Amino acid sequence: MEAQRLHLPTKFLTAIPPDFVRFEFDDLRTYAAEYHPGEHRLVLNRALSFNAAGGTLKPLARMTHKELDVLYHELFHAYMDYLELAGGQSPHAGLESRRLMEFARTQQSCRYSEVTITPVVQRKEETESRYLTERESWEALNETWAVFIGWAVWNQLEVEQSSGRSILQHRDQMDRWAHRLNQAFQNGNFRGYYVPEDPDERRTTQKRVLAKQSQLSWREASELMIQVLGFPEKVTAGLGKHHGLARPIPQESSCRLSRE
Repeated sequence: MEAQRLHLPTKFLTAIPPDFVRFEFDDLRTYAAEYHPGEHRLVLNRALSFNAAGGTLKPLARMTHKELDVLYHELFHAYMDYLELAGGQSPHAGLESRRLMEFARTQQSCRYSEVTITPVVQRKEETESRYLTERESWEALNETWAVFIGWAVWNQLEVEQSSGRSILQHRDQMDRWAHRLNQAFQNGNFRGYYVPEDPDERRTTQKRVLAKQSQLSWREASELMIQVLGFPEKVTAGLGKHHGLARPIPQESSCRLSRE
């Protein structure tokens, strides 16, 4: 598998049935890619197709790191779409995927039912609180998590490019990746968005971007690294212990999870 040769995550990809997602290519203007859950349809920019012809996906080895970020971001949406449809229980998903879906529903209720947004994206210091509908909170969670998955792949490739060695097998490269992860948390990079359900609000904005206060938590990042990206639990625990990432960034919700 080409993804394995490039040290790219494959754990969650193998859980999606090959015929579940329909790939399409188009000259997208607003976004680099779009995933439509109801139709299980993934629309990518034509630049991600072989020879930009819009027929098939071009080889992963010929994609830029940013293009692979976009691809993995959207494939994660497909994965969550599949888990939601299957209830987290299927021959392809396995017990770990069911655990991830249970965790996602808990986080949806605990962290994404009430969020802080930046009404004007360029003014990050100006924030407002919002109570989200069930659809809005699920989208906010999915987008936030997908941002992290894409970032993780992109930065893994950036760190590995000089040596071609996997970050999971070399401590020095893992340390460099962890430093980037810490900086991303501090900079508030792991923020998703949602499309407002209120039609009056949609007349003024197509999406609401979450503020730093509502970005991904360390607990979520840790769970995604283990359940989706295939990081060994001891590696994730080591990241939190040795790089100061286990402290709540941002403040964890007061909601207590059954597994804690």
